Amino acid sequence: MRVKIKSAQMLACGAATLAAATLAFAQNPAGNIIDEVAWVVGDEPIYKSEIEEYYQQAQAEGQHFATSPYCVIPEQIALEKLYLNQAKTDTIEAPENAVQSAVNQRLNYILSSLGSKERAEQQFGKSWGQIREFLTDNFRTQYTIQQVQQSLTKDVKPTPADVRKYYANLSPDSIPFVPMQVEVQVITINPVIPQQEIDDVKARLRDYTERVNSGESEFSSLAFFYSEDPGSAKQGGELGFHNKADFVPEFSAVAFNLSDPKKVSRIVETEYGYHIIQLIEKRGEQINCRHILLRPKVRRADIDSAVFRLDSLRKEINAGVFQFDEAARYVSQDKDTKNNKGIMINSQTGSTRFEMQDLPTEIAQRVERMQPGDVSEAFVMMDQAKNKEVVAIVRLTNRIEGHKANLADDYNLLKGMYEEKAKERILKNWVEQKIKNIYVRIEDGWDACEFQYEGWKK
Repeated sequence: MRVKIKSAQMLACGAATLAAATLAFAQNPAGNIIDEVAWVVGDEPIYKSEIEEYYQQAQAEGQHFATSPYCVIPEQIALEKLYLNQAKTDTIEAPENAVQSAVNQRLNYILSSLGSKERAEQQFGKSWGQIREFLTDNFRTQYTIQQVQQSLTKDVKPTPADVRKYYANLSPDSIPFVPMQVEVQVITINPVIPQQEIDDVKARLRDYTERVNSGESEFSSLAFFYSEDPGSAKQGGELGFHNKADFVPEFSAVAFNLSDPKKVSRIVETEYGYHIIQLIEKRGEQINCRHILLRPKVRRADIDSAVFRLDSLRKEINAGVFQFDEAARYVSQDKDTKNNKGIMINSQTGSTRFEMQDLPTEIAQRVERMQPGDVSEAFVMMDQAKNKEVVAIVRLTNRIEGHKANLADDYNLLKGMYEEKAKERILKNWVEQKIKNIYVRIEDGWDACEFQYEGWKK
């Protein structure tokens, strides 16, 4: 338990007790030195081994420090302890589903990057179970701290007057430059795939199913050699633990109804292709499963036919027979934009505006040469999410040239800047007040630092 020490008498008592308990080293019953105490915050020590583990993890993830990690890391751990103590006081807990989802995504990324659990264990110096446990603790801490910070800053709700005043007080050098941005509409269609190609894919999947069910082949081996999902094939088709909402509905409906790990599912059609699935393990509301994905091949003639179809539609749009908005609703097969008049939304900002580097490469190449109102000729592009070719036309709706931010064009940007500064100020004041009211001891050799927050050295 962490204790806030307020009176001078309690401070003296706490200092004496903790100094006697730590002395600078923690010892085991035999009296051998096993760890060094670097800091004490409240009644909790920060050990050298804890700092070293934090540092090794940061190195494994490619993180760099502007100053000495032996100054930055202990202060970061101390800040975490302040927030976690507040979480206990306020009975704030991390959302466990979000924690497990984040852990699974990170583990899947590690597997995808390093290629195997064995290489991951070598890289991190931990067993696979220890890596999972470490990530779970790490993400649980992060989510808990976020919850506390959100609670502390929940009342920051800027009005237009606040934003105008903030903008008026910005020095000319502080006003950000907004690069050129564009607003774009898109219509995409999938080339028609011959039924014979679909039948051939299904036949291959049925063959794989029979080979697994008969014991002739392992599902994981077939996935490794034949699955067309590059993210999971290297792991024998294993997807890691996921919630039902993490998959498209058609996949979830089958995967979450599996109960026998020895059986293979029926063939499942999704927007990504055709799958067969094998259950590995159920854990609460999550499952871990394998899958094999096959995609029917698209013929060049079918792509050319789709290009011809969209070029014909473009001519009708330019002739005024159809509006682009109307054509998107009835023709486009892009589920993210067809019911939104074809308007593309920037997933990073939630805005309709894109900087050129944020657009898919093929769209950016067309838009760069267009004027507002122009509709491109049909072109083939790669749908990165589904890893397949589609045919598209785009309309440049608006081009906003690069400029210094102003209230008329960039209100949401300036509002976000105001919110960020206001929240930073609240959190900084909160931390500094906490530091004043809690016992802190920094051992010799760990205090020759310029810390982010004042008051640690007492």
